[in-house]
Amino acid sequence: SKTISKCYVQVTGMTCASCVANIERNLRREDGIHSILVALMAGKAEVRYNPAVIHPAAIAELIRELGFGATVMENCGEGDGILELVVRGMTCASCVHKIESTLMKTSGVLYCSVALATNKAHIKYDPEAIGPRDVIQVIKDLGFTTSLVKKDRSASHLDHKQEIRQWKRSFVVSLVFCIPVMGLMIYMMVMDSQLSDAHAHHNMSSEEMEALHSSMVLEYQILPGLSVMNFLSFLLCVPVQVFGGWHFYIQASRALRHNTANMDVLVVLATSIAFLYSFIILLVAMAERARVNPVTFFDTPPMLFVFISLGRWLEHVAKGKTSEALARLISLQATEATIVTLGPDNVLLSEEQVDVELVQRGDIVKVVPGGKFPVDGRVIEGHSMVDESLITGEAMPVTKKPGNTVIAGSINQNGSLLISATHVGADTTLSQIVKLVEEAQTSKAPIQQFADKLSGYFVPFIVAVSVVTLFAWIIIGFVDFEIVEKYFLGYNKSISAAEVIIRFAFQASITVLCIACPCSLGLA
Repeated sequence: SKTISKCYVQVTGMTCASCVANIERNLRREDGIHSILVALMAGKAEVRYNPAVIHPAAIAELIRELGFGATVMENCGEGDGILELVVRGMTCASCVHKIESTLMKTSGVLYCSVALATNKAHIKYDPEAIGPRDVIQVIKDLGFTTSLVKKDRSASHLDHKQEIRQWKRSFVVSLVFCIPVMGLMIYMMVMDSQLSDAHAHHNMSSEEMEALHSSMVLEYQILPGLSVMNFLSFLLCVPVQVFGGWHFYIQASRALRHNTANMDVLVVLATSIAFLYSFIILLVAMAERARVNPVTFFDTPPMLFVFISLGRWLEHVAKGKTSEALARLISLQATEATIVTLGPDNVLLSEEQVDVELVQRGDIVKVVPGGKFPVDGRVIEGHSMVDESLITGEAMPVTKKPGNTVIAGSINQNGSLLISATHVGADTTLSQIVKLVEEAQTSKAPIQQFADKLSGYFVPFIVAVSVVTLFAWIIIGFVDFEIVEKYFLGYNKSISAAEVIIRFAFQASITVLCIACPCSLGLA
């Protein structure tokens, strides 16, 4: 266990449990990775790895290769022992060597790496022996200027606004073109129903029925084999297939590129097969100058994209609300602290504004009225009322006097206080609460792990079932055509038996794919 290190990676682009299973399954196969836990809501992966074999940047690259966004989250869960600095004034390799050799000789510094190209220094140190400001001062004494690498405190990785906009746009585009398609489909169903009633009551012959059916406005042929209905359906389907399904195609291609299959692959397969099959039989009918209009599935892609993109939109809205509490917790943390130097009898000698990450245990911190406490500490001078509702939930402010403890993130109300820092960085109460919430989201129940594992095999299984359905109905149809006739009601009697069998088999096969798309396991 001594050789095992832990890092956190911010992961973007995950949409469902299948994405989580995809990342976990692929990374567990890599050498040097001991374990991985991915939190869908927190957009975060906790990876335990062997630093002698693999490093965090390589882990993030492996996740990016799977088609997701990935960034190593520095200082997340590592305590105060890591420092990322920007160093200015370096001109050559000797400057790098000078900084590294001096820091490595400094008591408490465990590791140091300086990059000339990026002007960055990565330092590991023992917080009990040396503090971050001491490390910065050592570099400054060598004649270089240095500053802390600014970290993202906005919890932007918990923000789902971009995904919400993206899926809302996809839904609206699909809906705009889906409504006319549904209107055409309902109209045709009503007209067919009326024709069936006329056939039943007036004893019309099949030839008279066909003539009456052909006289309908939507069945009128613009060109031989191309009816108004099929032409309008095609025109309405193309924009949905291109614009409404754009994000589905991108995510499906990423998945297929890495030999995995997620729900997007299933949606793309169902809609693409329905569209291409309809387009091809339409071209064949036009080439043959057919008098009977072929049955097409141009209504399938718009309706499927509408429901799936609506589901994705609502899913990201829900995820955004779930992650909002964690984002608010993170935003409660102070970003800066005022460190003071005291003389005899607590006389104020100097003040310095520093980043909250540079506060060390034992520092004297000044907190003015209306300011947030940057760290946990003990009051050494001053009297005030403090709002600690973020921890206690109590709206009434609490009196603070010398000797009382204060909590990071709570708000000082009416008097200046001097506090001695007792818990800093990742050890503060607020940081621990944030860590516990994130760990709670990262941990999984055994049944959830089983469901994630199952969802990884779900898509290939559905595709296999669809292919089996296609060939099974083709075989059944050619062996006993009456079975197909029994289930394929209302087919056009003028087309050949072989065409009827193939159309019904395709319809059954596409139905399997379409029904599986919004299934409960995939959505969960």
